[in-house]
Amino acid sequence: MINAAELFVGLRYLRAKRKTRFVSFITFISLAGIALGVAALIVILSVMNGFEGELRDRLLSMTAHGYVTGDDGTISDWSKVKQTVDEEPGVLAAAPIVEMEGMIRTGRSLNGVLVHGVLPEDENEVSGRTIHFVEGSLDVLVPGERNIVLGRFLAIDLGVRIGDGVVLLIPRPVGDGTLEPVLERFIVRGVFEAGVQDHDATLALVHISDAARLLSIDDRVTAIRFLTDDVMSAPRVSENLAASLGSEFRSSDWTIENASYFRAIRLEKMMMSLLLSLIIGVAAFNIVASLVMVVTDKTTDIAILRTLGMGPNDVVRVFFIQGAVIGWLGVFFGVAAGVLLAINVPTLVPFLEQTLGFQIMPGDVYYVTVIPSILEAEDVITIAIAAFVLTSLATLYPARRAAHVNPAIALRYG
Repeated sequence: MINAAELFVGLRYLRAKRKTRFVSFITFISLAGIALGVAALIVILSVMNGFEGELRDRLLSMTAHGYVTGDDGTISDWSKVKQTVDEEPGVLAAAPIVEMEGMIRTGRSLNGVLVHGVLPEDENEVSGRTIHFVEGSLDVLVPGERNIVLGRFLAIDLGVRIGDGVVLLIPRPVGDGTLEPVLERFIVRGVFEAGVQDHDATLALVHISDAARLLSIDDRVTAIRFLTDDVMSAPRVSENLAASLGSEFRSSDWTIENASYFRAIRLEKMMMSLLLSLIIGVAAFNIVASLVMVVTDKTTDIAILRTLGMGPNDVVRVFFIQGAVIGWLGVFFGVAAGVLLAINVPTLVPFLEQTLGFQIMPGDVYYVTVIPSILEAEDVITIAIAAFVLTSLATLYPARRAAHVNPAIALRYG
């Protein structure tokens, strides 16, 4: 237990005398280093959280949160399955889809394409919240009229405009396990932008009946996609649906389909955390150096305190208080600065761009032109506790060294 005398002496040693100004300068550098490291960690992790959220929103703009399909890749009585999905707790909307891959051709270009056959009224409920139509809308997809909506980059690559014709070449499975090519002409009636390269450059939308006709699957669909009220609850909802629908169905969710993207972001966050933690580590070593110099300078004082009855453990607590105050003040100021900066990143970045005369993320290179930031309390608490522990441990060696000062030798030669 720290008593008043130990607290008084420990805090007294924080105040610089004329001959120990250099030690106090090192102490200030230590405090500033800890604050800088903590603030940098909070800001960087908040920005990485922001990019992760932005990537998740864009990836899910046209892929929903999960899907259910049959073991053979199709669902025959899909309206009944859709009703079951709709009734699952946590599901906001569900929509049938027919997926197929093929080629799309104009007179000048031939491109690979992923075609989604959708029901406009249901698809609006699932992906209409995020998809942006440059021209047209989902309502132009009318059964039997062979209308098609293209991703913006796909339309640019093909060089087509509204009203132009394109030819879809789709490989259709036949009974003996082989594929036969099916060609059909469609009219471009819309252009959308989802904000993801994979969607804007390769995706096309047609009516679900037109897609089913191309694949000769009658009234079947390839999957039922669903949207949840909480994106993070999609894995649980997917598991529940798999259990309720039975073994002839299988389900998946966005965490499985896009695992590689988010694994890469988690790896980047971990590496950035480790690198920025080195700043706090260097500052902690500065605390060790400054306290060792204080112990050397205060050897006579320590000897006097020992002769007045202060024990070795009491001396340890004196120097622990001095080092802990330095570390804890650094953590406090670092957390305050980091939280303030993380909250105001969307405001500060445009100001810096305008002041310095350049754009950090130009629109012709990146989909995301602003730097997002999501501050999570868990990150702040984890960083603060880790920095507290590290700076506290840094005080142990100097404090124990002070406790081993021999009073007789120190006073004889002091």
